Amino acid sequence: MKVAMIGTGYVGLVSGACFSEFGHDVICVDKDAGKIERLLDGVMPIFEPGLDNLVARNVEAGRLRFTTDLASAMADVDAVFIAVGTPSRRGTKEADLSYVYGAAEEVANAVSGYAVVVTKSTVPVGTGAEVKRILAKANPNAEFDVVSNPEFLREGAAIEDFMRPNRIVCGVESEKAEQVMRDIYRPLFLNETPMVFTTLETSELIKYAANCFLATKITFINEMASLCEQVGGDVQAVARGIGLDKRIGNLFLHSGPGYGGSCFPKDIRALIATAQEHGSPLKIIEAVDTVNEDRKQAMARKIIDAFGGDVKGKTIAVLGVTFKPNTDDMRESPSLDIMPALQEAGATLRAYDPEGMEEAKSMLPGVVWCDNAYHAMEGADGATILTEWNAFRALDLDRVQDLLSQPLLIDLRNIYSLDEMRNAGMRYVSVGRQAVG
Repeated sequence: MKVAMIGTGYVGLVSGACFSEFGHDVICVDKDAGKIERLLDGVMPIFEPGLDNLVARNVEAGRLRFTTDLASAMADVDAVFIAVGTPSRRGTKEADLSYVYGAAEEVANAVSGYAVVVTKSTVPVGTGAEVKRILAKANPNAEFDVVSNPEFLREGAAIEDFMRPNRIVCGVESEKAEQVMRDIYRPLFLNETPMVFTTLETSELIKYAANCFLATKITFINEMASLCEQVGGDVQAVARGIGLDKRIGNLFLHSGPGYGGSCFPKDIRALIATAQEHGSPLKIIEAVDTVNEDRKQAMARKIIDAFGGDVKGKTIAVLGVTFKPNTDDMRESPSLDIMPALQEAGATLRAYDPEGMEEAKSMLPGVVWCDNAYHAMEGADGATILTEWNAFRALDLDRVQDLLSQPLLIDLRNIYSLDEMRNAGMRYVSVGRQAVG
């Protein structure tokens, strides 16, 4: 089948490359000519493990192409996916749908023959209906169906998630559109991947409900971590104890500095706005959003408290700045709140991240950027782990103590055991567990 993908951001590029791996003829469209030129040269605009090889393989096979010309991409297309950004609208919690609606209008003017127009971007309930209205108004003679097909990709594991998903969700309004989607996802259907066909509105809501529920689990265990610190509990043991209950499960029960990234924060705010607009407020989700924002400031205070309540004149090594490992994504990363708070309190920061430093430099002025974790710790008064990159999981603790002026490690991801730190003679402060040393 011939597929057009509008947008070569995270979702569009990964989805387009994976569809081409299925054997479809895929053309990815983007208005950013510079980005398209770089993609044609094999330069990825994002860091995602395995993506460069996947793109190169399918470009060489002739199944994956890139262009700025939407009209040519639409020729004889079976389906066109809209995978543009839906950031939070400035000053509100609502999703900015201007890119989605703009793409829909351009598709209407370029479509020839029947096509399925698929919203791949994360969009609020009612967006599909509005896309349908825009298409019909812009081109009354066009023959099309609108489908909602939300993505469920984890940054850092997106290719695996696309190729081996838990489910495929499609909101459809005709048997013809359903068949097109079945044909596109046929390789996964043969692997018995569950395919959920529902209405446009239900499909749109499923995406938001899923992200909000996962964010709620993260926020719940973070609050439990704070309680553990006060009463002498161990949040990791608590998480294991409740996670073994099959009704709860053990995923997303890892305490830390709060969730971030391109999905959870904006999706939660967008669903809150939708619920308020319809007079059905989501009190639990509103609390999740508030608690997560407070969490980041609490983690900055935790680091300051570990230095005796004052970091003025102190140098702190910061290991990891992206919102999670295996990505260069800085969007809504806890580091963007924690690090400025430390600087405002008078600390000098020396930082290292395996992939995120180029993106972070403009967002975190005044930080000294280093070549590796040990370089960051040279002459520092203590170190803190903000992101659980594998590069930080097996640090040479003897070398760490030699580099730091005091053997202090504040681990906001709990990647070390208390016994290991105790045996190494480190002063170790983690999350939801008692301090060592």
